[in-house]
Amino acid sequence: MSRIDPRDRLIVALDLPSAQQARTLVHQLGDSVRFYKIGMELAMAPGFFDLLDWLKAEGKQVFVDLKFFDIPETVGRAVRNLSERGADLCTVHGNQSIMEAAAAAKTGGTRVLAVTALTSLDQGDIDDLGFQVSIADLVLSRARRALEAGCDGVVSSGLEVARLKAEAGDKLVCVTPGIRPVENRLEADQKRIMTPADAIRAGADYLVVGRPVRDADDPRATADAMVADIAAAAS
Repeated sequence: MSRIDPRDRLIVALDLPSAQQARTLVHQLGDSVRFYKIGMELAMAPGFFDLLDWLKAEGKQVFVDLKFFDIPETVGRAVRNLSERGADLCTVHGNQSIMEAAAAAKTGGTRVLAVTALTSLDQGDIDDLGFQVSIADLVLSRARRALEAGCDGVVSSGLEVARLKAEAGDKLVCVTPGIRPVENRLEADQKRIMTPADAIRAGADYLVVGRPVRDADDPRATADAMVADIAAAAS
């Protein structure tokens, strides 16, 4: 995974109200960004699949982050449809049979990622959900089961990546959200965060960044700076 081009490691989240606003940001970022995430907000807006098709036609890689959680047959059919549209990554959330169905349905170059624990959750939230285990142990358990199910990797906080890589190495693709170039503001909703360089040094393969790029005064310059940090940390 260390051979991935640094510019391909940055995934910019198009967390915007409309497909048109997403296209505007993509145009603004130009060739600085090659990989985009489209998720639930855009899925509830008109033009979601047109946006996916447009991104692929523009030569971009696309991460569809909808965290599929349904009966296995339904999840499998959803993953197959995304594969046929050329999605590069997609996420699944659920038990072993759901992950197995997703992994079995992927075709072409689509890779399936299992969600471990959202970066907006801390240990108190995990306790509230009824899991009598540490976040680190929960993430490791879900990663092991994802590999057994045939998934390609996981979505995980950078705080857990080093442990995952120590066990699974390059067999497990680690996509890490909750990336902040500076200390997170107290009112922000991400609780388990890491800087781009620290996440890469921990072993993350791809970094998902949304607001720090989207809301920057100069989004393109911010993306370029993050790619430079990624390249330095990976060298």
